[in-house]
Amino acid sequence: MGVEGGMKCVKYLLFFFNFIFWLCGLTLIVLGVLVQVAVHNTVVINNVSASSAPIVLIVVGVVVFFIAFFGCCGAWKESYCMVTMLKCCGVINATDWRGNFGPGTNSVPDSCCVNDTAGCGQGAMEDSRKVHQMGCQTVVEELLKKNIMWVIVAALVIAFLQIMGIIFACMLMRGIRSGYEVM
Repeated sequence: MGVEGGMKCVKYLLFFFNFIFWLCGLTLIVLGVLVQVAVHNTVVINNVSASSAPIVLIVVGVVVFFIAFFGCCGAWKESYCMVTMLKCCGVINATDWRGNFGPGTNSVPDSCCVNDTAGCGQGAMEDSRKVHQMGCQTVVEELLKKNIMWVIVAALVIAFLQIMGIIFACMLMRGIRSGYEVM
């Protein structure tokens, strides 16, 4: 059953903002590739230390791209699992937040909590009964491996639509040119 009233507005706003973040992730990926090509005149990364800036841009772009993609899908399909990102904390694990969040060194965001309530992450970093210990990178990798066929199908559909767009643009260009020649 779909959401009604004000929640419908929230649903579309969440989709819109996730779509903007998805575009930003895609932009970061493209920017990383362009920086790599501009600096090293090749897309191939031969020296990791010399290509650290493009690698960081690409990795951050990929992470933002996938998280925003799942956010868009979750908002559109009203999927609780996708909107809450699959029950994870940090990139590698919950200790990624050590010293970087809240007062003290053992606090995590409330979104990491098994039962998300206000202040539940305060001082609970290593308590597996209160906080999800698995990192989001692992969760996303497992999700992609489990749904690899859908990822491939989506990539092929997008590629097909892009190719059809190019074909239609070429047909329109040819029609415009022949129209000017006839006149």
